[in-house]
Amino acid sequence: MSNTEIKEQQPAPDFILPAVGSDDAVKNGQIHLQDLKGRAVVLYFYPKDDTPGCTKEACSFRDANHEIQKQGIAVLGVSADSVDSHKKFAEKYGLPFPLLSDTDATVSRLYGAYGEKSMLGKKYMGIYRSTFLIDRNGTVRKVWPKVKPDNHANEVLSTIEALQL
Repeated sequence: MSNTEIKEQQPAPDFILPAVGSDDAVKNGQIHLQDLKGRAVVLYFYPKDDTPGCTKEACSFRDANHEIQKQGIAVLGVSADSVDSHKKFAEKYGLPFPLLSDTDATVSRLYGAYGEKSMLGKKYMGIYRSTFLIDRNGTVRKVWPKVKPDNHANEVLSTIEALQL
C-alpha cells in the first residue's frame, strides 16, 4: 500500500485499530473512526512510545486535554508500537486519551504519515510526526504535516477555537 496525501476539506479515511485507553470510544479494545462521527477528532501520528520528542508531544496533549475535552473533542494518538507498549507509555505519563496501535503502518500510510526518514545519515521507514483535525462530519479541517512536538497541542487548541469546532 502506498502513501496517500490527505488534504484539508477531504473526508477522513475510516479505519479500525487496536487501542488502549479509558475513553468511551474504545470498544472491545478497538477504535473505529466511524463511531466518532458527531464528535471532532484530533488524530496525531507519532514515531515511537517513550522517546523524547514523542513524550513531549503526548504530554503536551495530556496537559491540554481538559480544554480539548471541554469542547467534546477526542484526541487519538497513533504509532506502530504494540498495545502493550502503549499501555506502559500511557500509564507512565498519565495519558488520558486513547493510543492506537498501527503495527503494520496501514493507517499511517492511508493518511500519508509513513515513509522514508533519515537519522545520522541512515535511511529507514517510519511514521512522520503529523496531525489531522477532523470535524464532527468526518471532514479533515486542518493538516499539520511536520509537527514540532514542544507546543503542538496549544497550536491545535488555537486552531480548534479559530475554526469553532
